[in-house]
Amino acid sequence: MCELSAHHSEVEQLNAEAFGPARYTRATYFIRQGGPHDLSLSFVAIARGNLIGSVRMTPVAIGSTRALLLGPIVVCPDYKNTGVGSKLMKIALDGAKAAGHQLVILVGDEPYYRRFGFKQASNHKILMPAPVNPQRLLAYEITENALQGAIGLVRHANCVK
Repeated sequence: MCELSAHHSEVEQLNAEAFGPARYTRATYFIRQGGPHDLSLSFVAIARGNLIGSVRMTPVAIGSTRALLLGPIVVCPDYKNTGVGSKLMKIALDGAKAAGHQLVILVGDEPYYRRFGFKQASNHKILMPAPVNPQRLLAYEITENALQGAIGLVRHANCVK
């Protein structure tokens, strides 16, 4: 289901448990500080009345190219390895495509995200606002060659003039 404002505190608690205070030092956190995530493209998983997973999409610009930043994606420990994360990923990527987006980026492990169509973007000229291992900068091209024009600093879409 789409994330609602009412889910915010539960999602934040799940992220705090999964990523701890170090999440505030990551490049993706600095980008997300520029504005809100897109609730229509952010999803939660509910089981037995409890929020057990979340994925968020944030509108960004890479230079003059519009894209989405996927993440964080998080699943409650009791539901890891049950397919919840995979289902959230598929729903989020399908939603991005249906909404007409062309490109999704994230910072993560390529071996895990490859199965969803992500590939390394390290050979492109994408700059993050804080250090990121270039091998962990990944992109999913919804539209063929969407990554070609993505050159420059990644910022929240609200921060683009």
